[in-house]
Amino acid sequence: MARSGREQEPDSTAAVTVLKRAVELDSEDRYQQALVCYQEGIDLLLQVLKGTKDDKKKCSLRKRISDYMDRAESIKKYLDQEKEDGKYHKQIKIEENATGFSYESLFQEYLNEAVTEVWIEDPYIRQTHQLYNFLRFCEMLIKRPCKVKTIHLLTSLDESGGRLQQCNGLREIKESLGDHGVLLELDYSSSIHDREIRFNNGWMIKIGRGLDYFKKPQGRFSLGYCDYDLRPCHETTVDIFHNKYTKKI
Repeated sequence: MARSGREQEPDSTAAVTVLKRAVELDSEDRYQQALVCYQEGIDLLLQVLKGTKDDKKKCSLRKRISDYMDRAESIKKYLDQEKEDGKYHKQIKIEENATGFSYESLFQEYLNEAVTEVWIEDPYIRQTHQLYNFLRFCEMLIKRPCKVKTIHLLTSLDESGGRLQQCNGLREIKESLGDHGVLLELDYSSSIHDREIRFNNGWMIKIGRGLDYFKKPQGRFSLGYCDYDLRPCHETTVDIFHNKYTKKI
């Protein structure tokens, strides 16, 4: 992807750091992160422009803002084309004990009115806390703006004596979803290893630990027990892809 030439970074405080980082990410072909930094840096420069009295400095700032906006727009078009071609890839690294990664925070960007069908492949929807994780994920899916009608779950059966609890839990979730007009289709496989989630609007998310990336809360009345954004996480990696021809599991 060709890059446009740039002059020296603008003489401003926060903007210079952010835009310098944007250029570095751009040079490393990390376009998604670069776009975020360009947008933030442009916003900061616009604030600088508002407070600038000198006409010469204003002219210089406008030129720099225009250059960065052109570059940001070029990157955005490139990323949109990557999505169209099925080549889009974004990676999020969740650090040990990090917070702010509830299902809503992680997935909301990729959910819209076009989402009517979801495929989940996760071998570990077995234990009580894993069933609650899946339930919380389903709760997110039936909220607006989604119009989910069918959820497909492929998981593995618990072979350690908890099969009855697992089946009863999934049956109860299935019945509850049915009360909201959503069909849950359940399938089991003893050879499943991959963990991935697909939406029929083209987004596919692969989480290293599947849905089970939250740590156990310290107690029933500790912060993070109800609000998953406050729940510490295990270290894991989230890979996000886009393919308009999303395949079914």
